[in-house]
Amino acid sequence: MTGNQGGANYSATLGERLRREHEARRQEDREREERILNGGTTGNDASRVTRGRRSSQIPLKISAVHWYIKDNATNHRTERFELVERTTPILRRGQAFFVALRISERLFREHADDITVEFLFGSNPSPIEGTHQILKVKKTPLKDNSRWSIQLYGHDKNAITLQVRTSADAMVGIWRCQVKSNLVTTPGRPEVFQCPEDIYLLFNPWERSDTTYMPDKELLDEYVLNDKGKIWVGSYGTAAGRPWNFAQFDDSVLPCTMLLLERSVKPRSRGNPVLVSRALSKMVNSNDDRGILVGNWSGKYEDGKAPSAWTGSLAIVEDYFEKMSASGRPEPVKYGQCWVFAGVLATLCRAIGIPCRVVTNFESAHDANETLTIDRYYDDSNKELNDDPFNPGKKDSIWNFHVWNDVWMARPDLEVGGTKGYGGWQAIDATPQETSEGVFQCGPASLEAVRKGQLGMAFDVSFILAEVNADLVHWKKDREASRGWRRMNADKFSIGRMILTKQPNVFDPTGDSDRVDVLQDYKAKEGTRAERLALYTAAAGNTQIADFYGRSTSDKKGDVEFSLLDLDKIPVGDPFDIVVTLQNKSKETRTVQANIRLNSMYYTGLKAKEVKDASGKFVLRSEAKEELKMTVRPEEYMKRLVEYGIMKVSVICVVDETTQAWLAEDDFQIQKPCLQLDVKGELKIHQPASVKISFENPLDKILTNCSINYEGPGLVRTKTVPQPNAKALEEFHYEYNFVPKSIGNQRIVISFTSKELTDIIGSAVVDIVA
Repeated sequence: MTGNQGGANYSATLGERLRREHEARRQEDREREERILNGGTTGNDASRVTRGRRSSQIPLKISAVHWYIKDNATNHRTERFELVERTTPILRRGQAFFVALRISERLFREHADDITVEFLFGSNPSPIEGTHQILKVKKTPLKDNSRWSIQLYGHDKNAITLQVRTSADAMVGIWRCQVKSNLVTTPGRPEVFQCPEDIYLLFNPWERSDTTYMPDKELLDEYVLNDKGKIWVGSYGTAAGRPWNFAQFDDSVLPCTMLLLERSVKPRSRGNPVLVSRALSKMVNSNDDRGILVGNWSGKYEDGKAPSAWTGSLAIVEDYFEKMSASGRPEPVKYGQCWVFAGVLATLCRAIGIPCRVVTNFESAHDANETLTIDRYYDDSNKELNDDPFNPGKKDSIWNFHVWNDVWMARPDLEVGGTKGYGGWQAIDATPQETSEGVFQCGPASLEAVRKGQLGMAFDVSFILAEVNADLVHWKKDREASRGWRRMNADKFSIGRMILTKQPNVFDPTGDSDRVDVLQDYKAKEGTRAERLALYTAAAGNTQIADFYGRSTSDKKGDVEFSLLDLDKIPVGDPFDIVVTLQNKSKETRTVQANIRLNSMYYTGLKAKEVKDASGKFVLRSEAKEELKMTVRPEEYMKRLVEYGIMKVSVICVVDETTQAWLAEDDFQIQKPCLQLDVKGELKIHQPASVKISFENPLDKILTNCSINYEGPGLVRTKTVPQPNAKALEEFHYEYNFVPKSIGNQRIVISFTSKELTDIIGSAVVDIVA
């Protein structure tokens, strides 16, 4: 989709200019850091722009425009953007700001001079579409924020001070400004002053009239202004918060975001957070429009960077932005997975003012055939089929975890026939799983609509509903059964076990006390009438789903009880046991066929490698209880591990005498060590500092192809540094020198990657003083 038809040249020109400005800023930063580390001084980095005065002419001459950049930024809560420090106006819509017109040669005559301030947006500004605002300077008070307005605030011999208010539904993006002056009594050709500055206008969730308005202002400190966070990954029983730097205030993020919107959303639609967030979910992945990130779940990343090596969004966004060609054909970054897509999408949303949180759904369903069920099929020998016999080429799956984003906004597009209440949190997902309207995008889906099973509400409610609340159904081949398959059981509790996000305004650098489960936002408590009613409501509106829910849901009962011992955290390199308990509750002997399989798994629910398989037939005497145990040694699983160390145990048992069938699964994680960071002493801005890094190699083998990745907005620039091999069963040490570039509480996140061991993460919080 091309959002700005006919604006390709404008987009390319804008992109090339923004990139040149960005590279100039980076060169200045590099030179400053080199001077400091080499013992030099910073000098005065402030830049001054001087403008020559023009000779006196009529009409009134405007020689410059002063934007009160830092004062307005403080009032608009944009003062943390690095572009503000670089003298770029960044404002929020629906809120007043001040601007001054510098005049020369003669005094301003209030009743004789006709001054018009114009704001222009996009390649073809139009007053009809709201992309060309023409404001006559008068003394009349500002109007309400349903429209743009301007007021003459004051004037003296050097300047005219104005107060401007944008509308609460103004287009979000880069605006341009020009000032025209003429004479009231004898108008002629106006004098025109083109402002050289780009004006960035953002959504304003603090403003009641803005559709992104969030009543709880403390939450905005987290969901818009916090540039540091966590993303939870792992298995349900071993979930761990991974530090992530969103870095939305970096001077490369806003320009990149604006160029993405220029390519994907028509100018007149860029004031609508529904369409903007949907477009960003498309532009973060590269599948359709050469967006930011290439997805890769293969475990092979030699021509790019492993997803587990990323520690934040900045390196990804900056790399994409800097490589974007003048023709507008960018080069996507390699590689990402769901949590990386979500981290980058949160950065873009927070940067432009849309409240956003990152959420992780544990045991997340991927419903490939849109039935709100995850169907598993087993053949006569109890082996799971690799395909759906009724949908060739497709297969449902369950991801150990899947990460997406929630964004906050009103949904006036869903208020049909007076029905309201579907605003608030909306799910969007940048991971390219299934297409929506022909491209890989997802949402925004109202969480309230998901909770109620309202599939008719745009966008993609059914997909999100299945992810959090599908039923898991197991089928065994049976020629005598209906459709040739006998259902073994229907599990209503396995999907959507918990949905974690970071607790607002709390951060635990060493543990997970800052996590919060928001599952109740997506569905009622499992097994309750309200939870079932949501699925039946969804089924009522879809004949394919209704066909399944209309069938019997009774499961075959038996007199043998089975249980699988849940495994928790297994330290890497340790052995472990898989234990199944069987108890015969009948007075008769029972013969049980059992199969235990252990596979390493990609977190998407796809099998990576088979680790061990054991089968057998067991006789259970009357009322007897027995244990089946399979021991797994390190040498059996180490070479078969894939990233994140996720393993799946699958057990299927069939009782010959009663045809009772039982199946159980358990996902667990092989735990890796943490990276230890040590930052000592008082850290000062623009002064040399260092961090010591260490961890113990738990493997009895050398780690090769090692590298360390750093990221810390306000602290250090993103950098990847190759490392020597790490010795077996020994402690690895490294010290990194850097120069802090911002005052205040900052965080550094570092990851260690090698060929044999990946995803070793550590973080530290430090205070930078003047």
